[in-house]
Amino acid sequence: MKKPVLVIKFGSASVTSQGEIDERIILEIARQTSILQSNYNIVLVSSGAVAAGKKYIPKYKGTLAERKAAAAIGNPLLVRKYATYFKPFGIALAQSLCERHHFSNRGQFLQLKSTYETLWKNNVIPIANENDVVSNKELKFSDNDELATLIAVGFGAEQLLLCTSVPGVLDEKGEVIAEIKEIDKSTLSLARKEKSTAGLGGMISKLNFARLATQMGIKVVIFSMQTENGILKALNGETGTVCLAQKKKVSSRQKWLASGSLITGLVEVDKGAIDALRRRKSLLAVGIAQVVEGFEVGEVFHIADEDGIIQAVAKSKVDSALLKNGHKTKNVEIAHADDIVLL
Repeated sequence: MKKPVLVIKFGSASVTSQGEIDERIILEIARQTSILQSNYNIVLVSSGAVAAGKKYIPKYKGTLAERKAAAAIGNPLLVRKYATYFKPFGIALAQSLCERHHFSNRGQFLQLKSTYETLWKNNVIPIANENDVVSNKELKFSDNDELATLIAVGFGAEQLLLCTSVPGVLDEKGEVIAEIKEIDKSTLSLARKEKSTAGLGGMISKLNFARLATQMGIKVVIFSMQTENGILKALNGETGTVCLAQKKKVSSRQKWLASGSLITGLVEVDKGAIDALRRRKSLLAVGIAQVVEGFEVGEVFHIADEDGIIQAVAKSKVDSALLKNGHKTKNVEIAHADDIVLL
């Protein structure tokens, strides 16, 4: 029987301390992962390369060039630490430096998937990170929460565990919300707007990508390694915040369209258009309130409601310039229903 896929992402703040890799945490990751390996095909997504490498750059200010240099220094340091602590458990690791086009190009994604499957067959765990050194600025992942989500969705993961520096999603009183049935506008409003000094993301990032993953049928748990046996407990829903998977049938193509495809544009639509999309209708020009970011024929764009919340992705049938120039013929089909995926 084929093993289910499990993706575990570790943020910079959760694996580093004062710019140094926290070896105590890396040991715990190795120990707990070794317990799970026989039952899961595991992908580790780990931040921390920039945080580990920036101390070697005098007067580091966080410019793009400095971040790339810090990543080049820190990545081998980070992977070496992981390898050191996984070795006593008899587990070999493979470094996987990913770029956005590995997911936006379906052919390249299938090659990546085949490589991972070969690694799993040989009991090797891939440890993924963005290839910061060469990633094009415009085509970068927003952060490793996105990378982990793309891997989870693309590989059909059963669960996605997002490890952070806080114990979970907190309510207004600062207490952990144990379970979220559906991530909606009220849930997103709970997210703390700040991010850690070590990383790019934050709780708003985690909830946005958790929303995408749960809509694709994946259970997401946001937790902290500061909890004893954090990974094992998160997997069983015994710690952190559990975001329940939504029950919907999504084809492999739709999953790729919703997550792996390269999003180039954004439109805001009115309530009538949102209602029509939920009835599996096509998107017509009459429902578009404004084009926020343009797109060309055949490109993929986000569809947001009047509050700016992303509700769907779609593959365009027309150039957005048609709408921007005021030639809004109400019955012009912007995207066919078969090329729209609700989120």
